[in-house]
Amino acid sequence: MIYGILGDAVLLCHLAFILFVVLGGLLVLRHRLLLLLHLPALCWGVYIEFSGAICPLTPLENRLRQLAGETGYEGSFIGHYLLPLIYPPGLTAEMQVVLGLAVAAINLVMYAVVLYRLRRARHRPTAAAGRRSP
Repeated sequence: MIYGILGDAVLLCHLAFILFVVLGGLLVLRHRLLLLLHLPALCWGVYIEFSGAICPLTPLENRLRQLAGETGYEGSFIGHYLLPLIYPPGLTAEMQVVLGLAVAAINLVMYAVVLYRLRRARHRPTAAAGRRSP
């Protein structure tokens, strides 16, 4: 029973990580320090998609499911859980590259907005700068 719960926990962490990779740039818009966590996560996510490698969370989840008496699955987390929801069955290397490019493009736009806001904030005069001290 505990292994099944742990397998589900890994599944939820995996999904949260993927959502952070794809949409974390939105969080960076609000909290710039998250950039230090998001950029490495983004690089890892894009690497996994471009290389066709399997994220280490996938074998961990499969092992926990096997220990729970359930069946594991072949392939990647995205191929098993998300692709059937988004695309027809049959993850190909070309589709993974497209997914990687989409993640990179989405985040490139978000980071462009972050940079624009930073530059605009630097060049904006502050209210205190216009006042004279007595």
